[in-house]
Amino acid sequence: MDWQIFHYNKVTSTNDVALTQSRISDGKFVIVADTQTAGRGRRGRAWQSLEGNLFFSAGLPYPIQQCGALVMLCSLSLLQTIKSLCPTADVQLKWPNDVLLNGAKVSGMLLEKGEKNYMIVGIGVNISQCPNNMQLLYPTTSLTAAGIQTDCHTFLDLFLQIFDKNLAANDTSAIRQQWLENAKGLNKPVTVHQERGNIKGIFISIDENANLVLNTENGLQKIMVGDVFYG
Repeated sequence: MDWQIFHYNKVTSTNDVALTQSRISDGKFVIVADTQTAGRGRRGRAWQSLEGNLFFSAGLPYPIQQCGALVMLCSLSLLQTIKSLCPTADVQLKWPNDVLLNGAKVSGMLLEKGEKNYMIVGIGVNISQCPNNMQLLYPTTSLTAAGIQTDCHTFLDLFLQIFDKNLAANDTSAIRQQWLENAKGLNKPVTVHQERGNIKGIFISIDENANLVLNTENGLQKIMVGDVFYG
């Protein structure tokens, strides 16, 4: 692999360190930490960085106009990593970028613009612990709770191998199709929670930029941001 990996004991956020690293790097790199003191999730939320879990940020040159494709690539690669560890695992993708294991969230990510032409993908994977569900929007789980035995180093190494293979294929259409084949709630009713209100409809697809496509009472609608709930 051609990733430069930097390991830290403690950081505020791996995305913070990755942003700084993107100013001086000219290739792919990973920032991984044992502890985050101010981990971030989507839409300004905090990410609970529990001991024994995996926190890392991947930085790579990538066109910002295709950031939706990068989201699909990363979340599909995470699903495939878990499947490689346990082929019988019940793993699905939750729009826009969460990975579900036995119907509960096991991984999430935060995409941010780095310096120069870099995109930064911050990823958290619940390896051994999961946050208190009472404090969260959606149920959570861990690989350990699902009986999948691994460690942070093994998981990260396997993920990077799978990600590189998918990246090298350079086939956004195939990635999108595989993403949809593993999506939870496809062709079923969903509700998307947004700051300005909720949108209900049938989840029929995602487009090439990873926008959610709903069939609503007002016709087809593309959604860029929101939290999906099923039923």
